[in-house]
Amino acid sequence: MILNQEKIDALKAQKASLPPLRFLKSDKQIDGCRKAGAVNSLVLDAVAKEIQVGMSTEDIDRIVMRETKALGGIPACLGFEGFPKAVCTSRNAVICHGIPDKNEIIREGDILNVDCTTIYDGYFGDASRMFTFGNIGKKAEELVAVTKEAVDLAISHLVPYESHLSDIGYYIGGLAKRHGFSVVREIGGHGVGLEMHEDPYVCHLGFLGRGIVLLPGMIFTIEPMICEGTNKFTVDQKNGWTIYTADRKLSAQVEHEVLITETGYEILSK
Repeated sequence: MILNQEKIDALKAQKASLPPLRFLKSDKQIDGCRKAGAVNSLVLDAVAKEIQVGMSTEDIDRIVMRETKALGGIPACLGFEGFPKAVCTSRNAVICHGIPDKNEIIREGDILNVDCTTIYDGYFGDASRMFTFGNIGKKAEELVAVTKEAVDLAISHLVPYESHLSDIGYYIGGLAKRHGFSVVREIGGHGVGLEMHEDPYVCHLGFLGRGIVLLPGMIFTIEPMICEGTNKFTVDQKNGWTIYTADRKLSAQVEHEVLITETGYEILSK
């Protein structure tokens, strides 16, 4: 992708913080990421069609494995740093990295995040969706709605050559706070495309105008983890992966994979 040199020169004159070139994908890489993102979304679509009360989270893992293979992809989570399953399923008080289990049954009143990453032709697509089951209660309904709105709000403010990385956290954190919710600071979004996790780290709390300026060719995830109560957390000592809210109140997460373009943004997976 060719950058607008006039805008780059203006940013340099302002002594703005610019991302290193390694953060920017080439046109070929962008095309590969676009295809991987599309396949990843199709896998989540398959989950959305089949997920229901009475199903185990292990059943969700089987759907992801089946659909990923059918589409010619590879489940990136499986074996990643020892992760034992093809997808993360985070239910109720689980913030992230929930491990699918045949004994974990989806029940009426649950909220559940399904976080899927797919390798397709060597490129990575990454997104997650929230699912709700039956009457989840007003607070849970608000939490899920605010999490979805926060992602949309942050994305709507992505402007190439103008937006800063920390702006994302400003909009997400501000919205969550107005609703009385908290945002996890230590776990956030990330660059993605050539690897599962790349720089930069995307914090979902922040200030306007801080950090690097967003340039065309950057691909990263926006995936706030918004909590009903405290944003403090604990890690399951048995499996070393699953992260819970410290107060065991609800947590929700929505993740979109986003490309910064010359004129705005493109959502590659959701």
